[in-house]
Amino acid sequence: MKSNCDCCMNYIYDEDYECMTCAVDLDEDEYAGFISQSERRCPYFRPGDEYSIVRKQN
Repeated sequence: MKSNCDCCMNYIYDEDYECMTCAVDLDEDEYAGFISQSERRCPYFRPGDEYSIVRKQN
């Protein structure tokens, strides 16, 4: 199953690790469920629409 992290607003570039990481601080059970793919959808998913701020300004 493919995750939808690539288009999530919480999926950001971490300069310390020099890679993309999730900005949500998952607890141990949530992380285990996500890694094992027993969870079908991430409850913290937020669409990363870069134009949403522009639409609010109109």
